[in-house]
Amino acid sequence: MPQKPNEVHLRTKGVLPVQKLKLLAELGVMGHHKDYPILEDQYQPNSIDLRLGEVAYRVRSSFLPENETVSQKLERLEQYSFSLKEGAVLEENAVYIIPLLEHLRLPQSHYSPTSMHRSSTDRTDEKDSIRLYALENLTAKANPKSSTGRLDVFTRVITDFSHRFEEISAGYQGPLFVEVVPKSFPIKVKTGQRLNQLRIRHGFEVLSDQDLLRIHDQEPLLFTEEGKAMPLETLKVNKGLFMSVHLKAKPGQIIGYKAKRHSNYIDFEKIGHYAVEDFWEPILASKDSMVILEPESFYIFASKERIRVPAKLACEMMAYDTGSGELRTHYAGFFDSGFGGSVEDGGARAVLEVRSHDVPFLIEDGQTLFSMQFEPNSEQPEVMYGREIKSNYQGQDLKLGKHFDAS
Repeated sequence: MPQKPNEVHLRTKGVLPVQKLKLLAELGVMGHHKDYPILEDQYQPNSIDLRLGEVAYRVRSSFLPENETVSQKLERLEQYSFSLKEGAVLEENAVYIIPLLEHLRLPQSHYSPTSMHRSSTDRTDEKDSIRLYALENLTAKANPKSSTGRLDVFTRVITDFSHRFEEISAGYQGPLFVEVVPKSFPIKVKTGQRLNQLRIRHGFEVLSDQDLLRIHDQEPLLFTEEGKAMPLETLKVNKGLFMSVHLKAKPGQIIGYKAKRHSNYIDFEKIGHYAVEDFWEPILASKDSMVILEPESFYIFASKERIRVPAKLACEMMAYDTGSGELRTHYAGFFDSGFGGSVEDGGARAVLEVRSHDVPFLIEDGQTLFSMQFEPNSEQPEVMYGREIKSNYQGQDLKLGKHFDAS
């Protein structure tokens, strides 16, 4: 049956690409503050950047609302609030809740069509009404942006009545909030800046290990340090594609960084501004190619393997795998379509944002530390990471966040 002009159909499972995200914004599924329309450069191949709102709330502790709205929880936990319009400093290890400029109006169910409107006004003319047909539920998942994670800023999106961070259920209709906890450095932020990003899924389908092996055989996903496709028999797969840490280099070469304590604040507006040595201690390669992580210290390392994400797929690094050690290996987990370039480019290293918990932990070169989960896109994005969309991290090796002077 042909699609009518006032109907939108989602038929294929997967992560929604940029063109579908724009359509959902047009239909009001993804809305915005009346004074801050969604900007073109918020869109990534498989996600949309979320922006900080006008006020921040300092709270006594982190929380999940579960049986309440976030606002109701704030009434009990708020210590004070302040404006972000002109910028403000968030202190390290303090917990802040910030309403975001975006909100969601996800359809209640995939069993019946949902009426939407092409504008954010309250027009109810049936001629202007758009009916959204989805074969599967629409859900959403949030994650910190790369530049947020590399500054050791712990952020998580929260929604009303939710019992889980970052995950937004089908049918959610309401505001979005972000919890922000700077861990190593104070940060200065202001209204409109972007610490997080959001993906919307039509259904949920992680690729099986068999699918990963089949795709890699046809269009390689993982490469050696030299950029050559890894032989199929060398891949480690178990509900995802496992990767390891790179610690081997000539003695004296930098293989990682450790965050310095009691540094000055970092202004999110200032790109390429800060001297590396003011905030980071370089970790130099040793003859035994190992590092002992100190509990609750923050480190930046790179993966040993190089990875690419084909146009038909989206990818997420799993932050925790307790089977690989009591440590977090990544804050910013989304890898968009096009990351690592083409097969001929030989992929790019994944940067690890590592924090060990409880006990000192030894890591060695080539040690398996994390896994990558791949999902199909519902259709190929119209723009690709590092190609049509500018990227600070395409083709990266070991690299700090964009706020530091790389010269």
